[in-house]
Amino acid sequence: MVNWYSDGIPLGDWAEEAVEWIDSNLGFLLTFIYDALEFAYEGLRDFLIDMPMWAVIFLFALVTLVVARRLFLTIAVVLLLLLIDNLGLWDNAMLTVSLVLVGAVVALIIGIPTGILCSRSDPFNSVMKVVLDFMQTMPSFVYLIPAVILFRIGPVPGIIATVVFAVPPAVRLTNLGIRQVPKELNEVADSFGSNPWQKLFNVQLPVAMPTIMAGVNQCIMLALSMVVIASMIGAPGLGTDVLVALQRVQIGAGVEAGVCIVIIAIILDRITQGAGAK
Repeated sequence: MVNWYSDGIPLGDWAEEAVEWIDSNLGFLLTFIYDALEFAYEGLRDFLIDMPMWAVIFLFALVTLVVARRLFLTIAVVLLLLLIDNLGLWDNAMLTVSLVLVGAVVALIIGIPTGILCSRSDPFNSVMKVVLDFMQTMPSFVYLIPAVILFRIGPVPGIIATVVFAVPPAVRLTNLGIRQVPKELNEVADSFGSNPWQKLFNVQLPVAMPTIMAGVNQCIMLALSMVVIASMIGAPGLGTDVLVALQRVQIGAGVEAGVCIVIIAIILDRITQGAGAK
């Protein structure tokens, strides 16, 4: 008889067995996920890198102007992107943008519907609170281990780790936004004979949109914060520059790559904040 108190609970062994079982029995699903993420990442990467630099800058400036409607911010975005090009890190910056956007979009595709389900069911919400607490308190480096085992090294496991790290705020804030919809509005929708889907799309989501957009913003910021960590398992981009600079004690190269990451964070943050306000 196994004495778990004296011998220790074999939690690590259980985790290894779970990963091995997934690898052995769900290989077709892992292959599908890998191919889909790789296709999305490579498509966006090729689009951003193959386009002329000025065209990409114009695209970012146009999005900023349309979403934020602030001329000064648009000019600042153009100047910051020109600074990235001046530092010679344009291609790596586009690799980072591709990684972050794909990871954030996947996290939102998972997180927003899950948040809606949480707002609909209190038992499901109680279970998800425990899961989300676990995801947010687990050190981000731990996510890299199963990601590498299941998906090898490269951008795809980096995206997987980014998705796991970035999903919780999207779930929490979507749930919070819908639950904060005034009771009177729900009653009015019910009085007009709205079915649950009509009430969701015509009343609850529009009212909750500022809170949901705050979740989108936090999701993108958390995805960007994983850039350097994901570089440890082969994710390309500015994170690799920071990692190499750290290994070789190249202060200048590390600062330049770090500044470019901050610039990307500022641009994406202002765009999503503008979308939320709008």
